[in-house]
Amino acid sequence: MILASLVQPSFGLIFWMTLTFLTLLFILAKFAWKPILRGLKDRERSIEDALNEAKRARDEVAGMKASNEELMREAREERELLLKEARDIRDREIAAAKDKAKAEADAMINRARAEIINEKNAAITEMKNQVAELSLLVAERLLKDKLGDTSAQHALVEKVMKEADLTRS
Repeated sequence: MILASLVQPSFGLIFWMTLTFLTLLFILAKFAWKPILRGLKDRERSIEDALNEAKRARDEVAGMKASNEELMREAREERELLLKEARDIRDREIAAAKDKAKAEADAMINRARAEIINEKNAAITEMKNQVAELSLLVAERLLKDKLGDTSAQHALVEKVMKEADLTRS
């Protein structure tokens, strides 16, 4: 029975429970609901702002990534251009050095040829002079041997005179 009386609510209990509930509901509505709802709206707004900020940051990072890729592409192109220019300069310098070396070698060869020709001409001239000297020496000795006595000299003079008369006539 005790259990049964606890299960059956009396009118007074229901009245006071309803009055307490309505009072609590009024107090909550008057003082707590607005700040709680405002807090929830503020929280919702801050979360939304944070999401928007994150989206903006993500877009900004994507933009920065694209600009970084563009900068990297430009840097690569500039590096390739500088390398090409360096290769061209190197090739021009090598070609100029080759041309200069060829010109110097040709000049040295031409000088050497001219010097060889001069030496050859000097040697030929010297040889001619030596041959002339030897010829004169041989002729002198031959004449001394053939014309060593006076009768041979007189015979030669007469022979030359006869030939001179023949050529004049």
